[in-house]
This record gives sequence, C-alpha cells and structure tokens, in this order.
Amino acid sequence: MIGGKVMPIVIVRGAGDIASGIIHRLYMSGFNVIALEIEKPLSIRRTVSFSEAIYDGETVVEDVKAIYADNIEIAQTILRDGNVPVLIDEKALCIDQIKPVAVVDAILAKRNMGTNKYMAPITIGVGPGFCAGDDVDYVIETQRGHYLGRVIYNGCAALNTGIPGIIMGYGKERVIKSPQDGLIKHVRKIGDLVNEGDVVCYVGNEKVKASINGVVRGLIRENLFVSKGLKIGDIDPRAEVDYIYTISDKARAVAGGVLEALLHGLSKGDKNGY
Repeated sequence: MIGGKVMPIVIVRGAGDIASGIIHRLYMSGFNVIALEIEKPLSIRRTVSFSEAIYDGETVVEDVKAIYADNIEIAQTILRDGNVPVLIDEKALCIDQIKPVAVVDAILAKRNMGTNKYMAPITIGVGPGFCAGDDVDYVIETQRGHYLGRVIYNGCAALNTGIPGIIMGYGKERVIKSPQDGLIKHVRKIGDLVNEGDVVCYVGNEKVKASINGVVRGLIRENLFVSKGLKIGDIDPRAEVDYIYTISDKARAVAGGVLEALLHGLSKGDKNGY
C-alpha cells in the first residue's frame, strides 16, 4: 500500500536469480507480487532465488521473504501478510482467476513459453524470444553490454549468443555444465572457495571439476536429475563471498527495465485502460 492506495498484483513467471531480482524490485516499489514456478526448479544461484521456497517452504532474498503457496487462497493470505507467494503453475493457469494488472515472463528460456499480450493489461517479456507489439507489450534486454536493462517498446530482444558474460576475463570458463545425464551430488557448496581442478560435484559417477579459481557462486540443488550439457554451476573469479548472497548487477539492471515498463504501462492505461 502506498499513500493509502492498495497496489495492484503483478505476476512474475519464473523465480530464478534474474526473476527474483525483478520480484524484489517490484516488491520494494510497493507492488503485490506473485511468483509462478515449475514443480522442480533448476535455479543455479539458489541463495538469491525465490524458487527455493518450493523446496524449503520459504526463503529470504535481501530481507524479502517468499513463501510456498499450494493454492490461490493461501497465496492471497501470504500477500496480505506482506510476503511474496510462490505458486507451482507452469502454464500460468491462475492468471484468469487472479486477474493481475501485469504479467512478467522472466523464465529466461530463450524462447516464449506461452506468454501473450492478452494475459493482462500490461505484459512484459524478459530476454530473447519476445517481440514488443507482437508477443507482449514491452521487452527487456538481457544481453550484457550497453543495452542491458533497456526497455524495448517496438521490436525484439537481441538473440541469445550462448556466450556467458565476461568477469575478470573469464566467460565460458565460469560455467559448470553437466558432462552426462544423471543425479547430481555435491562435493562443494555455494560459498566455497575452489581452485582450478578441484572437484565441485558428481553427476552420476563422473567428477565435475572447476575450470578456474574462485568462489562457487551457484550450484544446482543436490539429488536433482540433470541432463548432459545443462548448466549446473557457476564460479565467480572475483571470490567475493558477499556477492553470493546479494542480487547481481545484471538482475538489478533488468529489474529496473521491468519497473520502467510497468510504470509506463500504468501511466498510459495499456490496452484495458487500467
């Protein structure tokens, strides 16, 4: 509530680290936010992902609490208590009942997973796979560089390059990918300092080693089945442990773009004249 006015509900599809940065920014700006996730989220940066509430019941990211809700009624109670509900709703079926003022697709699947501009008065697509004016009302650029976080009012986000952002000269070396199909077992945990060649985890019976020195910034949840080539971890060569527990610069930039698009839509009364 701001100035005695009850703020509208925004639904965010996805609750990984980028989506959680968006959720956090909208929450701190006074909006009521509901996050939608799949049954078994595959978040890497779990310390800053509201998706962890699916597994643990609740989680906190920078002093904002998210709580798992197994139905819409519980979600509404969580909202009234001043927290962020996380629902398992892969197809976003709850939208018809909740009737949010905006839907933000932050799944970051590099393609559109079914979001369209008729889902809500304001619709926002995050990253590749969306074109403003066709799929959604606004698109937010997620590619690192000059245009990161830019609101696209007409047109599409840059295509996915498949190349991770460069940190201290390292790009693809930072990313840990699964060498095969299998269950993941941790040897190290998020926050551990590692050296090149250290075993970080196993997938099945195969060792997965660090390619660089740094801190384990992200690691997919243990005992999940992962497929060959899936990103399962992330090493930060800066070795700043505090970065692990705070929203990234990229997530904040993207979140700022989402907030701009949302406020722009509210100011002009997008589609349904909200």
